[in-house]
Amino acid sequence: MVVSDASPLINLAAIGHLDLLRALYGTVCIPNAVHREVTRFEEQPGADAVQSLEWVKAQSCPRPDLATALSEDLDAGEAEAIALAVESDSPLLIMDEQHGRTRADHFEIPCIGVIGVFIEAKDNEHIQAVRPYLDALQEDAGFHIDDQLYRRVLGDEGEL
Repeated sequence: MVVSDASPLINLAAIGHLDLLRALYGTVCIPNAVHREVTRFEEQPGADAVQSLEWVKAQSCPRPDLATALSEDLDAGEAEAIALAVESDSPLLIMDEQHGRTRADHFEIPCIGVIGVFIEAKDNEHIQAVRPYLDALQEDAGFHIDDQLYRRVLGDEGEL
């Protein structure tokens, strides 16, 4: 099981690879605020999937007090995702937003972003290479990857 923020779901859906989350983690838990963010617009990538896939579980935030405190400098989805991960037995949080990841680190919640999902998918032999997925993120989802990070990831993965 993993807890996810909205942007990884949207970006993975935009490139047609939301299924990697199921292959890696089985169940993906999202707080209601993330569910609302992803499904707010019908045409948004992931909107249909989040509503119909049985392995994506929306749930109420177990710590609304914590989410409220976190929402002073995070959006509602990020705040509730962190609060949900805090209450999880074996938390792993998928979040791309750096400020949110820094806040999660304060609670000692391990975080990865969508790039980390691709690396883990390659390590677990669900995909053969990371490069096509990084390129699709940039080209099809409009996801910004810093050139230095792009080269470092490809170098680490032996794909330069």
